[in-house]
Amino acid sequence: MNDLAVTGLLVLALFLILGSGVWIGLTLSGVAWIGMQLFSSRPAGDAMAVTIWGSSSSWTLTALPLFVWMGEILFRTRLSQDMFRGLAPWMQSLPGRLLHTNVVGCTIFAAVSGSSAATCATIGKMTLPELTRRGYPEEIVIGTLAGSATLGLLIPPSIIMIVYGVMAEVSIAKLFIAGVLPGLLLASLFSGYIMLWALRHPDLVPVADTKLRLGQKLFESRSLIPVVLLIAAVLGSIYAGIATATEAAAVGVIGSLLIAGVQGSMTWATFRESLMGATRLYCMIALILAGASFLTLSMGYIGLPRHLAEWIATLGLSRFELILALAAFYIVLGCFLDGISMVVLTMGVIMPTVQKAGLDPIWFGIFVVLVVEMAQITPPVGFNLFVLQGMTGKELTWIARVALPMFLLMCVAVILIYAFPAIVTWLPQQMMSH
Repeated sequence: MNDLAVTGLLVLALFLILGSGVWIGLTLSGVAWIGMQLFSSRPAGDAMAVTIWGSSSSWTLTALPLFVWMGEILFRTRLSQDMFRGLAPWMQSLPGRLLHTNVVGCTIFAAVSGSSAATCATIGKMTLPELTRRGYPEEIVIGTLAGSATLGLLIPPSIIMIVYGVMAEVSIAKLFIAGVLPGLLLASLFSGYIMLWALRHPDLVPVADTKLRLGQKLFESRSLIPVVLLIAAVLGSIYAGIATATEAAAVGVIGSLLIAGVQGSMTWATFRESLMGATRLYCMIALILAGASFLTLSMGYIGLPRHLAEWIATLGLSRFELILALAAFYIVLGCFLDGISMVVLTMGVIMPTVQKAGLDPIWFGIFVVLVVEMAQITPPVGFNLFVLQGMTGKELTWIARVALPMFLLMCVAVILIYAFPAIVTWLPQQMMSH
């Protein structure tokens, strides 16, 4: 059978099994097994056992449950209420005033959570009622939140970067550090958009609260200081080369337990909930990764990735055209799959092509994360849209429409990192030189 027929058959099997309600991780294993049985001579059972064990026992993966747990602990503390109180005084003088709490709040929380849905839920819990109460227009409040929450994927420690690092065999520490500048660039684009909007519609921006002196501002923000120090400790230890991503994650967990303890929000019930929440989420991710590693092996045996890389090479695409094609491919894929599944499904097939085109795997990792972010706010399966729908009760299509400017700004960010790749690569290179 030719490649096209094989690919068609496997994609059909994938959608049939997914459509019958089987979990994503098991679906991937099932498709891989079908591929191995039908199109290769190697016994599928042996290969499956060896691969799944090999992929799930890697030390690098240990960082994942730890970072997830750190986010879960902080999610259950008073951090979300404190954050609004601490940020609001500083935002009063900017055009757009308190709308910026969405962007800055998401940027800070992204640096402890690693998930965009968690960022969306936590910051939304705090900003949506507050901003609506003060009379900010719903559209801009929900739109900026939908966009800013996607920073959860880009600003380290990010769950999706760990998954990409394991799949593409790239240093996770370097990926983390590479995400810092693009993350800040995207946050600045969002804030810039809010300022422009506020200058165009000054009548829609409510009046500022009473002006506070510097000492009062610092007093209001006192509860944010421990979290900012924790972020600095986690990222700083990775950047300075003192700790690996896994060790930094362990520091993060201990730090967040201490913060929760000092705040008085750490009860036995909260501890148990955070641990169970992290375990559930990690088990889901681990199952997907196990299924994906077997699928990657199966594809390798059938020879699909190699053939695809060769086929793309014959098209004679320039580097820019290749990036455009991949961006379009991921955005379409993002309409049906969540971020982790997208990365996991495609890496085995796409990485050979990327290497052949001479793209830096770290730069490509950040590009993938940016494009997956866009997918978070595109219907029908944009995760952030679902979270916001649950919180606001609005129609999905309406939320997608108000989030469209943010989507376009992400497209701008992708063009900027393509035009100036140093935005991504400069910090990791500095790491090397230390």
